[in-house]
Amino acid sequence: MANLKYSRQREAIKEFLASTKEHPTADTVYMHVREEFPRISLGTVYRNLNLLADMGEISKITTPDGGDRFDGTIEPHYHVICTSCGKVIDLYMEPLDSIDKLAEKCFDGSIESHTAMFFGTCGDCLKKKTK
Repeated sequence: MANLKYSRQREAIKEFLASTKEHPTADTVYMHVREEFPRISLGTVYRNLNLLADMGEISKITTPDGGDRFDGTIEPHYHVICTSCGKVIDLYMEPLDSIDKLAEKCFDGSIESHTAMFFGTCGDCLKKKTK
């Protein structure tokens, strides 16, 4: 990729994602970045989020409801989606590297990586159910 011109707006998006563990939507990122850049458009936020994801500087998480979430943590880790409230939560566990080898035995090609999404009920929702 050619050298990319520095953008204060792109840097603000990246900084916001690095400051939160929430896995926000593009709309949420837009609302926060607008505080610093009131004239920024939602389209600019979307373009920069996708660019940062393509560059590997953030992660893009596609959820079953069709909405993308974004994660400033790029170290390998998994995610859990709460089936009650929809929250996306980081899940740090031993990597499932053996699954790549298992999949490659069933595939006429080379497996390079995988993603896994877990579904369950978060602790906050469990507490609400027991009240």
